[in-house]
Amino acid sequence: MVKVKEPSSKFVKVRCPKCKNEQIIFGKISTAVACLVCGKPLADPTGGKSRLKARVLEVLD
Repeated sequence: MVKVKEPSSKFVKVRCPKCKNEQIIFGKISTAVACLVCGKPLADPTGGKSRLKARVLEVLD
């Protein structure tokens, strides 16, 4: 029996500090993510887990 490894990254629901828009982003991004409403940067890539600049509301499974 082969055991399948679960992914180590999750989707994260964040709130923009400027306009309060809620947005779902991936936990390990490869390019910068900006708010879809006001354009403020929400997360920067680091080569691993993202450096979040917004408040995390919940981690989605």
